[in-house]
Amino acid sequence: MFSGSIPALVTPFAADAAVDAEAYRALIDWQVAEGSSALVPCGTTGEAATLSAEEHFAAVRVCADQVAGRVPVIAGAGSNDTRVAADNLRRAKQAGADAALMVPPYYNRPSQEGIFRHFAALAEQAELPIVLYNVPARTVTDILPATLARIVAAFPEIFVAVKDASGAIARVSQHRASCGAGFVQLSGNDDMALAFNAMGGVGCISVSANVAPRLCAAFQAACAAGDYATALALQDRLYPLHDALFSDASPGPVKYALSRVRPDFPVGIRLPMTWPSAESQRAVDAALEHAGLV
Repeated sequence: MFSGSIPALVTPFAADAAVDAEAYRALIDWQVAEGSSALVPCGTTGEAATLSAEEHFAAVRVCADQVAGRVPVIAGAGSNDTRVAADNLRRAKQAGADAALMVPPYYNRPSQEGIFRHFAALAEQAELPIVLYNVPARTVTDILPATLARIVAAFPEIFVAVKDASGAIARVSQHRASCGAGFVQLSGNDDMALAFNAMGGVGCISVSANVAPRLCAAFQAACAAGDYATALALQDRLYPLHDALFSDASPGPVKYALSRVRPDFPVGIRLPMTWPSAESQRAVDAALEHAGLV
């Protein structure tokens, strides 16, 4: 259902810290024009943790409205409270999203049985397909391969893909064996996307694509075509950027990078996230130059 380069969109904030809808619409149009194959509003990179519920789904609505059906919209909608997650799914649907990106419950640290029951409860009332998002470094909760296989087997029409940011590259093969070769696997790590695709992945939900959408789309197209020589050349061109965008707490570096490639992009960021350090900015500057983006 989903493939290619899918940016996890930053959320632009105006000088008064409100969501800047005009800047958001311009970013969305640029992303589509540059070849992004879907968009993810209000995920981790979009600072969803500091958006109110009203801001969150207003931003999803802006994204869906601006996209106008040109590419799918996968709205961040996860919560550590199953009831809130279910309500988020309903609100994402009402806002015009085509699918939802859902993390397992964070902070609570449920067992694998608790993870399964959380997603089973959501499946019973889900009005949207769900992309599971496994990111143990942030949630302290890991959807183990056996649990993911159980979720997908029980509700195959709901759980259509996984964004895997576990860093365990062998899981691509494990998931192919347990969920089938047709199950959509998307990398959650830009720096691992080449290996991920070579093992059976079909795309990446990407931070770097915010800044380099055309290059990231070309990289994914080369992988899809089996042209790994071209993909490797693009990986070498993009790798310093993948690395630099996490040289300080995200999304500080990616917002700084966007301000370099799109000078009118607003530079607001919400606490507890901060603007990147001078050292991080230098790393981003060098990476942008290496990639030919400045």
